[in-house]
Amino acid sequence: MSTLIEHDQMNNQRLLPRIALIACGSFSPPTPMHFRMFEIAKDFFKTQGTHHVVGGIVSPTHDSYQKKGLVAGTHRFAMLKLALQSSTWIKTSDWEIQQAEWTRTLSVLQYHQNYMNNYINSPLEGDMNGTLPGWMPPGLRERQDGVQLKLLCGADLLESFAVPGLWADKDIEDIVGNHGLVVISRYGANPEKFIFESDLLTKYQKNITLITNWVPNEVSSTMIRRLISRGQSVKYLLDDRVIDYIQMQGLFNCKT
Repeated sequence: MSTLIEHDQMNNQRLLPRIALIACGSFSPPTPMHFRMFEIAKDFFKTQGTHHVVGGIVSPTHDSYQKKGLVAGTHRFAMLKLALQSSTWIKTSDWEIQQAEWTRTLSVLQYHQNYMNNYINSPLEGDMNGTLPGWMPPGLRERQDGVQLKLLCGADLLESFAVPGLWADKDIEDIVGNHGLVVISRYGANPEKFIFESDLLTKYQKNITLITNWVPNEVSSTMIRRLISRGQSVKYLLDDRVIDYIQMQGLFNCKT
């Protein structure tokens, strides 16, 4: 019986629209909650039976973003790779940190979505001029339909759309209208009210997926940096390999 059920689930996945999830941010350092968001979203879409999630991408921001506590992109990329060693489907992309300057979130979404869909539509023998980037989800050519890349974020990013001068309205419209948002919010938050109060978000609310995280985790990168700079333990708050890397590189004013 279980084999038949698994077979039916696989057939259903072949019919569902394909999406990938991307999270953009500092990741200085990356915490388990950054990755839990992916798992929560994937479980949601699987339970709803509306989309097939083919992969997850983590894109650390460029060094020129100049946010407090931001260490070099090479360090953040290395920590992400270490933290994601156990994941079979979430990968990290260094495209953003390799650019000459800070890149708008919309451009990050467009680049990765276009790359995936150009690969799906390119001649099989070409393989996009050689080696594929490490962030590419596997098996994209098993189907000919394209993949939509959705921005995975917390409710705080959704609310940042209202901060004057932080986002261009055209960018918000393109992100929500052409890609879509997957918003993970803590229990008790009210993202629906925020969407209702925004004419632009209400216009595209069918492209906004709201998911409640029922297992809250308040550990933030800011809190981790504070503990490290004070010489206090962050064991069990970060992946051991990330802790070892921080200590080895002396990041965040680490006191060994």
